[in-house]
Amino acid sequence: MEIQVAKRLQHTEEYYFSKKLREIDEMNKAGAEVINLGIGSPDLPPHPEVVKVLSEQAALSNTHGYQNYKGAPALRQSMADWYARYYAVNLDANTEILPLIGSKEGIVHICMTYLQEGDEVLIPNPGYPAYTSAVRITGATPVPYTLTQESNWLVDFEALDQSDLSKVKMMWINYPHMPTGALANKEFFEKVIAFGKKHNILICHDNPYSFILNDSPESIMAVEGAKEVAIELNSLSKSSNMAGWRVGMLVANETRIGEILRFKSNMDSGMFLPLQLAAAKALSLDKSWYTQLNEAYTERRKKVFEIMDLLNCQYDLNQVGLFVWAKVPSNYKDSYELSDKILYDAKVFITPGGIFGSAGEQFIRISLCANKDTLEKAIIRIKENI
Repeated sequence: MEIQVAKRLQHTEEYYFSKKLREIDEMNKAGAEVINLGIGSPDLPPHPEVVKVLSEQAALSNTHGYQNYKGAPALRQSMADWYARYYAVNLDANTEILPLIGSKEGIVHICMTYLQEGDEVLIPNPGYPAYTSAVRITGATPVPYTLTQESNWLVDFEALDQSDLSKVKMMWINYPHMPTGALANKEFFEKVIAFGKKHNILICHDNPYSFILNDSPESIMAVEGAKEVAIELNSLSKSSNMAGWRVGMLVANETRIGEILRFKSNMDSGMFLPLQLAAAKALSLDKSWYTQLNEAYTERRKKVFEIMDLLNCQYDLNQVGLFVWAKVPSNYKDSYELSDKILYDAKVFITPGGIFGSAGEQFIRISLCANKDTLEKAIIRIKENI
């Protein structure tokens, strides 16, 4: 008996890290003890008060039932307060915020709500692979737009204006940019909003990295008129060390929240209440939390720069976010060749930039989610084997 997968999955490959981690697991079973510097899963714990709230609320007898599809009022209000405090953005907690089970699900929810066959979507190249996958699942067509090192990995709107945008319904952007660590400012976001209005394109901004090694967090929603044409995703995964907790948020005008909720409410039954209340606590922390977090990442980044220097890679000292992005030396064909050499010879896994699109093929990415001792161990292995 042969059952074919649905058409929507026939061009959707298994996530690169899913496949690579299986290979690394087999290497470890054979005794390799691979040092994984590839994935951005924070190894530091959440704030103790956040864990305390989770523990206390989970111990209660009345916190285990189904929850509101729109999230607990306390969580939505904490999200609104967080946006006001750090981004200077005023949001209605009742109508303009939708809590998510991680912002990655929000990418799929947005695409499934608005896209269908015949639609086109602008996707950054290099960029987060989940954008392309989510678009393809809907039957719509991803249209990559190239970002370059020469333009500081910012969008070339003049080039886009000259292309055929007649079928483009949505555009994904992501700043601070993953994987390059490039920053965008308010002037750039103003250009994005103007572009969306001019061409009747829904702008979707994925914003999980704005607090990491960055003293001036920005939201596209701070731009006048942004709510008319933009949606923003945000997350506690990186900035609150809660990746496995799966807590994110979607910010948009009331109409769009309602439209996306029509899809989301058919996909899940709400988030565990103790998680929501703990997340509300995390969002209430003062700036000292982010300062302490970034002190640790600053020290780790110095070690990662050492690794890049050992590999003769070129990098921007001013990049932000949870990774370091660097150009591979010319004696390697591409990022895959260098990444595999480091993995098989030094037993250190570094992400090849090619998984983020053709514009990333000559770059590699190293995560800051490893402590200084682990990074020092990686340095020794690379010195001895590369």
